[in-house]
Amino acid sequence: MKKVYDGWKYPEHWEVETFAQEGPKVMRRGDYYYMVLAEGGTAGPATSHMVIMARSKSIDGPWENSPYNPVVRTASASEKWWSRGHATLVEGPDGKQWYLVYHAYENGYYNLGRQTLLEPVEWTDDGWVKASGYDVARPIPMPRGGEAVPHGIALSDDFGASKLGTQWSFFHPAGTPTEVSRYEDGALVVKATGTSPKDGTRLSAVCGDHAYEMQVEIDSDEGATGGLLVFYSERLFAGIGFSKDQMLEYRKGDITPFPKPASVGRHYFLRLRNDRHVVTLWYSADGVQWTKHWMQIEVSGYHHNVADGFLSLRPTLLAAGAGEVRFRNFKYTVLP
Repeated sequence: MKKVYDGWKYPEHWEVETFAQEGPKVMRRGDYYYMVLAEGGTAGPATSHMVIMARSKSIDGPWENSPYNPVVRTASASEKWWSRGHATLVEGPDGKQWYLVYHAYENGYYNLGRQTLLEPVEWTDDGWVKASGYDVARPIPMPRGGEAVPHGIALSDDFGASKLGTQWSFFHPAGTPTEVSRYEDGALVVKATGTSPKDGTRLSAVCGDHAYEMQVEIDSDEGATGGLLVFYSERLFAGIGFSKDQMLEYRKGDITPFPKPASVGRHYFLRLRNDRHVVTLWYSADGVQWTKHWMQIEVSGYHHNVADGFLSLRPTLLAAGAGEVRFRNFKYTVLP
């Protein structure tokens, strides 16, 4: 192994997480190899991450740092997008416009995790790349050429299909998706494992909305607990669930049991609203008459700088205990 590049030294007074030179991508254009990489640390302070570039006529160096470094960086915590970095240089569909694709955290919504941004850049006369001056807090011009494709993915699921929708993924399951889930009579049947959101079977969907409401119909086996929550990791989650004898409140990664309401059996409905970090919970025996849980939960701190993991706070279905939990009619609604 041969060291060929030392990175770009940013000013010592900048507030960053750490040097952390990482994620290099190399492309060839003309006489040069161009390397795009990240420095400053992926999380930490809002101004940490940055995009830098270097070039060389040989892959073995010597590498020359760009005079435009950092090509991209969050300069102030007042900006909309924090910790902008880990970029890839891509050519637009018209073959003329170039872009950097990178991730960033949204100011005020760190718990949504790293989101993807597209920023126009331009090639200079002396063969470097620099930002085109667009404010990424505002929409950029639509790329020229190519064809538009549908945006986003629907999160609601009636579980009427015979396979798991692409919006869903299991978090550290105790087997393959087909080993821990199956479809039966319009329901997603999930194998219950563990005892709580810390170690149970957790099925999550990534969302990027500031405010939303979700609802699901649940049937639980005698030894199983079914729940609905927002889940960051086994360390941080918030929601509600029902076992045979208890109502279970999930908050800050803790599990608090309460006596189970007499009206709730093994078939019940749960609703969760996350309105700009305030989580409100309801339960119902019939999906018509709803009871609001007395505890509302603030979740703005459920993110990487608190609990590590580089994850996001995600709508999640829970199956814990023994036996199976059947989920039907999951509805996800974006709130204004």
